[in-house]
Amino acid sequence: MNKLDNFKLLGISTLLVLGLAACDKAPGPAESAGKKIDQTAQDAGKKIGETADKVGEKMAAQGAKAEIAIDDTEITAKVKAAILAEPGLKTLQISVETVKGTVTLSGSVDSTSSSDKAKALASAVSGVKEVNNQLAIK
Repeated sequence: MNKLDNFKLLGISTLLVLGLAACDKAPGPAESAGKKIDQTAQDAGKKIGETADKVGEKMAAQGAKAEIAIDDTEITAKVKAAILAEPGLKTLQISVETVKGTVTLSGSVDSTSSSDKAKALASAVSGVKEVNNQLAIK
């Protein structure tokens, strides 16, 4: 290579280096706007993710509450069926209520043995955690 070619190559290299350096020094309006859009999109994505997480947690909690309500309704039905199937118990005079697995028997029966029998039947039902026997003896 001759001196002129070396000079041209040096000039072109210098222009390239200066051009690249100028691009890094001051971002133009388009680059600034692009960065702002990227940041806004990233922030929005993060907020959407957080909101989705909160909604998911609330739905899980509501599902758990619904499951408890269904379980309580099922327990109440099973206790009523057990009492109804027992000869000698006046089922129309016994009320059954279940809250979070705790069964409350109320109303009246004709003897202590009937009260004890109703409590035993309720206790034997799957899912019953406790029986609150408020049956009155007539």
